[in-house]
Parts: sequence; C-alpha cells; structure tokens
Amino acid sequence: MDEQTSGTNGAEMAGNVKRLFLAGREIILVGTAHVSKNSVAEVTAVIEAEMPDTVCIELDADRYAALSRSENWEKLDVIKILREGKGFLLIANLVLSGFQRRMGDLLGVKPGEEMQAAVAAAIQHGLPYTFCDRAVQTTLRRAWARCGFWSKCKLLAALAASAFSTEQPAEAEIESLKDKSALDAMLDDLSKYLPAVKETLIDERDRYLAAKIWESPGTKLVAIAGAGHIAGLTAQLEQIAGAAIPEDARRLCDVADIETVPPKTVLSRLIPAVIPVLIAGLIALGFFRAGPELSINMLVRWLLLNGSLAALGALVAWAHPLAILASFVSAPIGTLSPVLSVGMFSGVAQAFLVRPQVSDAEDLSAAVTSLRGIYRNRITRALLVFFLSTLGGAIGNFISIPQLAGLL
Repeated sequence: MDEQTSGTNGAEMAGNVKRLFLAGREIILVGTAHVSKNSVAEVTAVIEAEMPDTVCIELDADRYAALSRSENWEKLDVIKILREGKGFLLIANLVLSGFQRRMGDLLGVKPGEEMQAAVAAAIQHGLPYTFCDRAVQTTLRRAWARCGFWSKCKLLAALAASAFSTEQPAEAEIESLKDKSALDAMLDDLSKYLPAVKETLIDERDRYLAAKIWESPGTKLVAIAGAGHIAGLTAQLEQIAGAAIPEDARRLCDVADIETVPPKTVLSRLIPAVIPVLIAGLIALGFFRAGPELSINMLVRWLLLNGSLAALGALVAWAHPLAILASFVSAPIGTLSPVLSVGMFSGVAQAFLVRPQVSDAEDLSAAVTSLRGIYRNRITRALLVFFLSTLGGAIGNFISIPQLAGLL
C-alpha cells in the first residue's frame, strides 16, 4: 500500500469500486448498472467519502440535458427524419431507450439516474465535474455506418427481442450486471454476433472515456461509468500513464479519429448500385436473346415481386391503404435510386395520412416497450411501415434475381 500511494502504478479493488494509482494520480473508478438502485446510492457515497478534485461522468452534455428535463417531444418531426434517411437510426435509438425504460420501470429506477446522482453530489459539495462520454448520436451513427443492411436488421432484431421480452429479471439479477464475469460473457456474445457494433459501443468509448478522464484536472479523480467499461478503462488509463514521454501520452489522448462518422467505403457505395444494374442487365439480356416479349415478362415479374413484398411489409405494419399502395408503386423507384428507398415513400405517406399527435410524441418512450404500443402509437407505426416495407422490397429484389436468370 505504501508503494502504491507513493506515486507508482498500482490498483485496489473493493466491490464495484476500483482505485488506480497512476503516475502520481489517484483515479477511483465506480462501476454501475444503469438501472440499479444500489448504484445510485453508491456513487453518492463514494463522492462524499473521497471528495475528489474532479468527478468524471460517463455522459455527454446532450444526454445529461435530456435526462434532466422533460423531452420536448412535440418538436419531433417524423416526416423530416424519414426524408433525411435517418429512419433506421431513430428506430435503433427508440428501441434501446425502450429497453432501458422497461428495465428501470421494473425496479423503480430511471435509466441514468446514477449519473444524475453523481452530478447532484458534485454540485452539492462544490466539486468540479466533467462529462467524459462521446456524443451519443456520434456513437450511434458510427455503429450504424459500420453495419450493412442485414447487420442493421440483426441489430434491430436483437434490440427488439430484448425490448419486448416478457421476462422480468429480479433486482439481484440487475445488480449482477456489475459483476465482471457476467459482463464479459455478455460482451463476448455481442462481439461474436456483431463485432463492429461491439467495437464502436464498447472499445471506442473505453478509449474516449479514458482520454477525457486523464485530461480532467486534479490529482484525485472519481470516475462514474457503466461496469462494462471498467476493465477497458483500466487498460487504457494504464497505457496512457505508462507513456514514456508526454508526447506519447498526448497522442494516446487524441481521439479525433473516433469523434466523426466514418465515410462510406467504396464497396458499401457500390453494393446498392449492383442490384439495380444486375436487374436491368438481366432484363436487357432477355431482350437481346428472345426479343421484347421475354424482357417485358421479366420486367413485370420483377415489378410484381419487388412491389408486392414491399406492400406486404407495409400491410403487416398495419399501414394506411394509400401507404400500402405507395409501397407497391415506389418499390422499383427505391431499388433504382441511390438516395431514395421504398421505406422513405411509405413511411412519409403513413405519417402524412395518419398524422402523429403531441400525445404520440409524449408517449414515445413507453410505446416502444411493447408490440401493442408500437402499433397504437402513430409515430412508431410510421417507423414500422418504413422498416417493413424496406425489408420487403429488399427481399423481393433478392428473390427476383434468380427468377429472372431462370427465365433466360
């Protein structure tokens, strides 16, 4: 213990609190579960007991503002969101929020309440505090950009399965999320299922959080973070502290490369163009091999498959009849256009024909916790129309390609 407090690197672990001694600084990491009553009490107790120079919090300023006030949901413009091509991103965000809300409701705790408690404790005792997390929209957009279409579907399916599960975990099971072995198993599963998402949501944020914590002023810091980040934070902080020269430490704290959304790769730009070119090429080949009759037959076959499955997706989403028709008509346009999608047309049509009301916006986070709520809420139903019609149109295209080739 004497060696550790003298300024050399070391660590102590007590329950959910890990105390690091790095390069003459003391950094106390508090691992939390985001819907845990015990975590709320624990972070307050640690801050009051330690009275650090700075309290570092796993939040960004926008998320804290959202937690601290009622959401101004009436400003949510679902039509604008769909027109800007952000429908998938909003769906993922809502489903994840719904899952956290459902877990919090079961235990009487609001998601992120322990982070709010940390800010409140810092303010009460006149302690400086910093928000050390990357902007949530940047994290979501980076994760989303690294997923292909089917990976997006897998991610949404995994989130939906969690959000709609009827299983009600006991409070003790929630507290077990702070146990390292349980989290390791969960993150290992996630990394195998969607490694790009795990890297963006966990690994990159470990690096970002560690850099911001290290740059916080003072020799004694308390850092509040989800328990899943503690092992990664420890490794990153030890790496920064072990830098041989200050320039190396500054380089390790430079996170500019993970603060922006990565541009699309050449392959990801080419893939959306391959399917329409392939379909058009098959139809043209049919014309040259057997004349206009075969090419017209192929064109009709593709239009029916593409349009009917897109319309079926909208029908399953309980869309307005005109939105279903919009799905059928716009499916070929969505296939041939590099910037438009069938879901953009059908979702906008649904939102325009069945106008969301302020009550739908205010009830949004509760609606996504159940399938019934999604269908009853006008905003989430428009998003469901967007998603299922897009999925149906994509399936129609994949089915039509071998059928068109078979006609040749």
